Amino acid sequence: MAEPTQPLLTDSNSSSPRSLDDTIESYIGSFGWAQFLQAALVSFSGVFDAQQTFISVFTDSEPTWHCTDSNSICHESISNICILPKTAWSWDYSPHVSVISEWGLQCAGSFVKGLPESSFFVGCLIGGLVLSTLADSSLGRKNMLFLSCLVMAISTMLTVFSPNIWVYAVLRFVNGFGRATIGTCALVLSTELVGKKWRGRVGIMSFFGFMLGFLSLPLMAYMNRGSSWRILYAWTSIPTIIYCVLVRFFVCESPRWLFVRGRREEAISILKRVASIPSTDVSSGGAISMSFSSLPFEEDEEKPSTNVNIFTTMKVLVEKRWALKRLSAVMAIAFGIGLVYYGMPLALSNLDFNIYLSAAFNALMDLPANLITLFLVDKLSRRNALIGFTALGGVSSVLIFALQNMRIGNHGALQLALELISYFSACSAFNMEMIYTIELFPTCVRNSAIAMARQALVLGGVFSPIMVAAGRKNAFWSFGLFGLAIGLLGLFAVGLPETRGSDLCDTMDEEECKDRRSKVAVNNVIA
Repeated sequence: MAEPTQPLLTDSNSSSPRSLDDTIESYIGSFGWAQFLQAALVSFSGVFDAQQTFISVFTDSEPTWHCTDSNSICHESISNICILPKTAWSWDYSPHVSVISEWGLQCAGSFVKGLPESSFFVGCLIGGLVLSTLADSSLGRKNMLFLSCLVMAISTMLTVFSPNIWVYAVLRFVNGFGRATIGTCALVLSTELVGKKWRGRVGIMSFFGFMLGFLSLPLMAYMNRGSSWRILYAWTSIPTIIYCVLVRFFVCESPRWLFVRGRREEAISILKRVASIPSTDVSSGGAISMSFSSLPFEEDEEKPSTNVNIFTTMKVLVEKRWALKRLSAVMAIAFGIGLVYYGMPLALSNLDFNIYLSAAFNALMDLPANLITLFLVDKLSRRNALIGFTALGGVSSVLIFALQNMRIGNHGALQLALELISYFSACSAFNMEMIYTIELFPTCVRNSAIAMARQALVLGGVFSPIMVAAGRKNAFWSFGLFGLAIGLLGLFAVGLPETRGSDLCDTMDEEECKDRRSKVAVNNVIA
């Protein structure tokens, strides 16, 4: 007589049902080749995300120039070409190398020069607010990732044909609006496809993708030096369109999200595809029941999940006091990280280094940050690591300000070293906070919580260009404030619970029960 089919969400060796996390992992395995390929493909979206985030460092830069007549009033010591006759100077390269020189914006105000970059980050903010809950509610992780990449790719291609700064700024806004949820969807989708043992390491894969994208920009810009800035946008748009096709046909939806939404048959189908355990029962569906009727919390979970919409997800987050406290803390920390993360690359020109080399060095800082997080993520306390990284970034940034106020000769190399340490700390803190946020919130609101944290990070990016511009006259307004902000705001992590090694919850009630059990355990230890 054949053995009875084992239900998906029960454990035959236990009288109490296991969590969805444990049950899925027991049937498909913690990590296999199918899961690796899925996570790698999803994480590759970070390449295109990074390219559009930092592309303006090269396309919107002010090119170098030279005097055309040695006998004229033009001298190398003059830094403001706006006081010189147009016949006395000339750009070193063709005017088409930058939007500043092509459209004659060298004498325009700082608002006009910074409008495209500001529009991009404003688009990121609005896009994140509008689109963030769609991945949790109606569209799901995969469809949201596909649509975001598609909008970003199309707007990038259209940017090639911009006739003036105003159209260019509008297209950069649309570009930022589209890319707002790429990082969030990629991170959540890749980590929800693997077991908890590998979740931290897989989460780092998306950060490696972002690093590769950032690192590719200086190389592409250097190869394009002397040519039109429009070519750089074309080079980054075509691969993004190809990637959209791959996402549409080869990426799987999150089985956890499908289950929470009540789409059980689709969830089981996905589990079969990504199963890393070579079992006949798994492939045939014998071990994975087509019915979830044996799950005790099925009725409670299905009703709220099927009625979730764009607004109720955020409402759930703010109605629960513990959730609002956690969300406020991670957003405050992310804002401080964002000031340094986006501000340091923009402030490289203030340190008087080659733009290609300095950008490449900053991109390379993502590598040790990702490696340290990758190998230590399972050993480090989330809370303590976050506080440590933000403190290191704050101290390094403040030291740059202190050095610029010391008249002790040339210390540019030391400033660059401190800048790299500060940027490295911000990268590491960002990596750790994203993993921390995944573990702090349940499945039903996880994507929205991470999206809000990333929105706070982008908000720091909105303020960074203004602070960098003010810091050209007084470094306190850039490096000084960067350091104080990331260091002090990082202390908000003190009030958050430690999550290393804990199970992911799927509902708000589960998270509350786990939190109560943790508090009881702590009280028992103290007693």
